Amino acid sequence: MRPELYLSAAAAALLLSAGGALAETAPTAPADQTDPSLLGDVVVTANRSAQAADRVGQSVTVLTTADIQNSQAVGVADLLIRTPGVTLSRNGGVGATTSLRIRGAESDQTVVIIDGVKLNDPSSTGGGYNAGNLLVGDIARIEVLRGAQSTLWGSQAIGGVINIQTAQAKRPLEASLDAEVGERGTRYLRGGVGGAGERAVWRLAASHYTTDGFSTFARGTEKDGYENTGLSGSLNLKLAQDVSLDLRSVYSDGRVDIDGFPAPSFAFGDTREYAETKDLVAYAGLNVGLFDNRLSNRIGYAYTKTDRQNFNPDQAVTTLTFDAQGKNERYEYQGVFDIREGWVATFGAEHEESEFRTASPSAFDANPTPTARSVGIDGAYLQVQGEVIDGLTLTGGVRRDEHDTFGGKTLGQAAAAWSLNQGATVLRASFGQGFKAPSLYQLYSEYGNTALAPEEADAWDAGVEQHLFDGRLIVSATYFDRDTTNQIDYVSCAASATPAAQPLCFVNNVRRFGYYNNTAKTQAKGVELAALAALGPVEVQANYTYTDATNETPGANFGRRLARRPEEAANLSATYVWPFRLSTTVAMQYAGESFDNASNSTRLEPYTLVDLRASYPINETLEVYGRVENVGDEHYETTRNYGVAGRGAFVGVRARF
Repeated sequence: MRPELYLSAAAAALLLSAGGALAETAPTAPADQTDPSLLGDVVVTANRSAQAADRVGQSVTVLTTADIQNSQAVGVADLLIRTPGVTLSRNGGVGATTSLRIRGAESDQTVVIIDGVKLNDPSSTGGGYNAGNLLVGDIARIEVLRGAQSTLWGSQAIGGVINIQTAQAKRPLEASLDAEVGERGTRYLRGGVGGAGERAVWRLAASHYTTDGFSTFARGTEKDGYENTGLSGSLNLKLAQDVSLDLRSVYSDGRVDIDGFPAPSFAFGDTREYAETKDLVAYAGLNVGLFDNRLSNRIGYAYTKTDRQNFNPDQAVTTLTFDAQGKNERYEYQGVFDIREGWVATFGAEHEESEFRTASPSAFDANPTPTARSVGIDGAYLQVQGEVIDGLTLTGGVRRDEHDTFGGKTLGQAAAAWSLNQGATVLRASFGQGFKAPSLYQLYSEYGNTALAPEEADAWDAGVEQHLFDGRLIVSATYFDRDTTNQIDYVSCAASATPAAQPLCFVNNVRRFGYYNNTAKTQAKGVELAALAALGPVEVQANYTYTDATNETPGANFGRRLARRPEEAANLSATYVWPFRLSTTVAMQYAGESFDNASNSTRLEPYTLVDLRASYPINETLEVYGRVENVGDEHYETTRNYGVAGRGAFVGVRARF
C-alpha cells in the first residue's frame, strides 16, 4: 500500500473513532432519492448522499433545472462545456461521436451517471461513454465533480464524475410539453407526465429530435442528419414505513449520418454511411431505513446495454460494416449512517459484470466470427465525513477492488472544507486517487493484452470561494494537479519485429499489427476561476480554465501537449430581465488553440462563439423562447476536418400544467 493510502485509511478511521456517542439526527437522503430540483447549495455526488455545499471539500459545479432551461441547450455536452474544467471534441454535429474531457483527462476516464446508474459502453475501445447521443430530454439536474474520485465511484473516475438526474413529480398530477423548430430543418418535441402522492411518485417522459444537419466532412456538400427518440420512466413506491421500491429506466435510439473514406482515393470525404446507436438503462432498488432512519440502506440492480451498428449502402455483399454490443450488470449495496450531528459514514459493496461482442463485416467476409468476452470486478468502500470543529468538515475514505484479470487495487481519498465568516468564505482542499480498469477491447480484441494493469492517477486541488455583498457576488478560484501513470496506449509492431525482441507482437507465432500496453504517462495541472454576480435585473456568470496537459511518456512526444485539449477555455453570459418579464441573454464561449495529434504538428485554431437567447412567460403555464447560435457564423474545428454548425436561429414554446 502506498503512503497516501495509509493517510486516507487513517483519516477515515480517525474520523469514525472521533464520532463519539450516537445522537439522533435527521436522515441523510441517498443520492438516488434526492429531489433533482434541489438548489445549487446542496451537493450529492461528492459523498453519494445529499450534503450542504459548504461541507464538501471537492470541486463541484451544479446545474439546476433553471440553469438547464435557461441555456436552451439540446445536447448535454453543450451544457457541460459551459462549466469550469470541461472541454470537448466532436466529429460533426448533434449526435456525432463526442468526447468530454475533465481537467485534461481522457474521455474514457470520466464516469457518467444517469439516475444512479453508471454509464459506459464495454464494446467501445476504451470502455467509455459517447456523450453524442445524450440529449437534454427530461433531465432536471446535473452535477460535475472534478478530480480523481474512484474511492466512491470506482473505475474510470480519474478526471471526474458527471451525475445526471431526470425530473421527478412534485404535485399530485403534472405535465410538461416543449416544442422547438429552427435552422437546418431542426424539430424537437418533448413531453412528460407524472404525479406525487403519499405512497407513490411516478413520471413518464418521451422526446423526439430530428435535424437535416450539415456535412460531417468540413469541406463536404452533402448534409448529414440526425434523429433521436428518447423514453424515460421512474416509480418510487412506498411499501411500508421507511421502506420503498425504486424503478427507473432511460432509453435512447439514435441514427446519425456520417462521412467516411470512399474509394478510390480512400481520403476523408462525403459518403452515404450512417450509424445507429441504442442505449438502454434500467435500475431496480429497495430502500430501507433503520433506527429512525439514521441508517439508510439501498440494495440495487443496474443494467445497461448499448447496441451500435454502422452501415455503408455502397458496400458490396453487405451494407453492415460494424456491429457491436456492450452490456453491464451491477449489483450494489450502499449504507449511509448518521453517526451524530455533523458526522456521516457512507459504505457499500458492488459487483459488476461486463461483456462485449464486436464484429466488422465487409465485402470480403460478410459474416465474420465476432469477438465476445466478459469480465467481472468487485469493490467495497468506506468514507467518513465529520465536522471536527465549528465550520471545519473533514472527509476520509478508502476502497478495495478485485478484478478478474489484473487482481486487486486499493486506493483512498481525503478532503477538507472550512466554512468561515458565517459561510461567506469557504476554503477547500482534496486529495484523491483514481483508476481505470482495462477495457474488454484492450484485453481481448485482436490487439488485446490480458496482462494489462489498471491506469492509475493521483490528484489534488485547493481553492477558495468568497461570497460578497450579501451573496450578490460569488467568486472562486481552484488550483488542480494530476499525475496519471500506467496509461494504456497502442503499440505498433514493425515488420522487423521478432518474438524474442517483441513477444507481444506475436500470437501463436503470427505477427499482428500492434497491441495495447501500459506505456503512457501524463500530467495535467491548472487553474479554474468562476464568478456569479446578481445585480438586480442583471445576472452575470463567468468562468475561466487554464489547463496544462502534457505527455510525460519518454520518447518523441515527451513534453508535448495532449491532443484536443485547449490550454485556455472561458465562458461568459449576461442576462437582463426587463420590467415586462422578458429575459434576454448574451453568452460567449472561448476555446484557445489546441493540437489534433500527439506530435503537435496539426494545430486547431482558437475560436469564440456568441449566442443570443430570449424567453418570455406568457402566463404561469406558457413560455415562449428563442435563440441565435453562433451569431458571428464562426468557422472552427474541435477535430481536424470535421464540420461544425454555423449560424442558426431556433424558436420554441414550453408548457407546464
